[in-house]
Amino acid sequence: MPTSLVMTVLGADRPGLVKLLSDAIAANGGNWLDSRMARLAGQFAGIVRVECPSSSTKDLIEALQGLATLGLIVQAVPQDGPESPEKRETVTIDVVAHDRPGIVRELAAAISNGGGNVEEFTTGLESAAMAGHPMFRARGVVSIPAGSDPAILTSSIEKLGGDLSVEIL
Repeated sequence: MPTSLVMTVLGADRPGLVKLLSDAIAANGGNWLDSRMARLAGQFAGIVRVECPSSSTKDLIEALQGLATLGLIVQAVPQDGPESPEKRETVTIDVVAHDRPGIVRELAAAISNGGGNVEEFTTGLESAAMAGHPMFRARGVVSIPAGSDPAILTSSIEKLGGDLSVEIL
């Protein structure tokens, strides 16, 4: 039976890091299933899910940890069984607001208070049209209990302030 591993990857960005990672996975019979990667402030960061034969899980984890000598820190953990059986629906959110300290914390609390669970989340700063000051933008996928009203999530987020725009798709 195959084992599914979820890992985080971090290292100073340079060409060839994904090759190092994929070579270690392939050499141990692994199959790359899903990933998200980005360059942030000169660092390469990613999350990856792979599947490998149970018999090679230990060797694969050791090979991944060995990449630290090449400047790539990998932390891998086996997936513990299937995902929650609770029925959930997903919605896409797009939030724009004036940037301020603590906005991610406030947004995360509003999503949680509105019954949501963050599935994917991307944040960044953009220059405001005409004014040029920094605007915070968050985009993501949020799951909510099946049959619940997405307006509850919208209302929870909108309570963060009048300078905020929320679109839920």
